[in-house]
Amino acid sequence: MAHLASESKREQFRRYLEKSGVLDTLTSVLVALFEEPEKPNNALDFIKLHLGAAGPEPADTEALRTELADLQQKCSELMEENKELRINGYSKEEGLSRKCSLVYHLIAC
Repeated sequence: MAHLASESKREQFRRYLEKSGVLDTLTSVLVALFEEPEKPNNALDFIKLHLGAAGPEPADTEALRTELADLQQKCSELMEENKELRINGYSKEEGLSRKCSLVYHLIAC
């Protein structure tokens, strides 16, 4: 009786995996590994890579790190510029007033 319950649970689990696409995905990755002319040294890394669990490629990672560093530098520069403007008494209202004056002058001409 316990054997039948165990078989039933296994069958339910198999149907679950099949319905969710896990079996098809694993099968296609294993077929790709099988058809690989030169077998990789680490089959698990191959599987992870083909399942998308390995993360971004090293070139992508380096490009993202460079972009992050550039953006952090730009942010620091803008923060410093903002700080200097505040210290020198430049307020948003003054800036808006100057812009309005310029627009008014351009319209009047």
